[in-house]
Amino acid sequence: MLIEFAPSAQSSVGIEWELALVDLDTGELAPEAEPVLAACGSGPESPIRKEYLTTMVELVSGVHRSVSDAIVDIDASLQVLNAALRPRNLAVLGSGTHPFSRSADQQRFRGPRYDLVAERTGYWGRQMAICGTHVHIGVDHREKALPLTCGLARFYPYLLAVSCSSPYWEGEDTSFASQRTMLFQQLPTNGLPYPMRDWAQFEAYADDLLACGMINEAAEIRWDVRPSPKFGTVENRTADSVPTLAELGCIAALTQCFAEYISRGYERDQTVEQLPPWLVRENKWRAARYGMDADVILPAGGTREVPLREGLVKWVDRLATISRELDCEAELAFAADLAEHGASYERQRIAGTPAAALRLLLAETGARRPQA
Repeated sequence: MLIEFAPSAQSSVGIEWELALVDLDTGELAPEAEPVLAACGSGPESPIRKEYLTTMVELVSGVHRSVSDAIVDIDASLQVLNAALRPRNLAVLGSGTHPFSRSADQQRFRGPRYDLVAERTGYWGRQMAICGTHVHIGVDHREKALPLTCGLARFYPYLLAVSCSSPYWEGEDTSFASQRTMLFQQLPTNGLPYPMRDWAQFEAYADDLLACGMINEAAEIRWDVRPSPKFGTVENRTADSVPTLAELGCIAALTQCFAEYISRGYERDQTVEQLPPWLVRENKWRAARYGMDADVILPAGGTREVPLREGLVKWVDRLATISRELDCEAELAFAADLAEHGASYERQRIAGTPAAALRLLLAETGARRPQA
């Protein structure tokens, strides 16, 4: 399969923010996406779009040089969406999962693409009442795409921990910081990217999947971090959806700075430091389970583990120069604030119950910063 990659401005940024619709009378997920999207004048290429379930919408920014401009873009769409929600007594929820609504009760949109997904995924497809945050980073040369994909996967625990927002599932505390991560990886072609040497190997992999009937097009390769050839980007799909604009900006800035850090290293010597696949997989699980309290495994040769909070703060310091050059210094620095004061999953547990967590999430979604 020949997969054309359309290069784009290096380290440009775009954001996709999935949000759940909630009935304010019952607190349950509300299958109102179709009329809400119609009220917003939504279409396939508009910034407010439908998703797999009728209880979800997605806000999509344009392509921007800075994270702050992308957030302004997203916020403008959020205001349009909220104007359509208020007369219907609905609100949006920025989290990886709804704290208590049952996934099997939710309805999906119909159509050939969604029907095929439902048929292939069976039971696990019916558990996909989950929302994520996707960040696209521009790549100026096709040969960088796979090194950046595998390079970003190395930083999985940090990219996930700042967003962990799904401790509750159908009314139960799962003990995980990101229940969404554990659910999402059950689908075919989802999960961690496979280490690949070059673009030709990626094309051969897509050919094999196509021949085996696993995909119909390359876009159905849904790795946690993946090349997005149509847009000329690498897409970070590791993160839960988050409630506040500060958290959304933080995920985008952390992704953008890590990508630029990897890109500069690759330009120097055509190499990217990669960790053994088992180590990347274990770090992913630890971050999903323990969030900010995880211990991140390091490569052999020195200290073998570092507390994630400590490692995250060190990376914020290490990336400071890059963040200034990319004009996302404040957004990146918020990662250290989350390490100190708590990511969404921690705030939800402090609230005390799934119902209280929902109230907190409704209050925080779309706010500038988390509640104190």
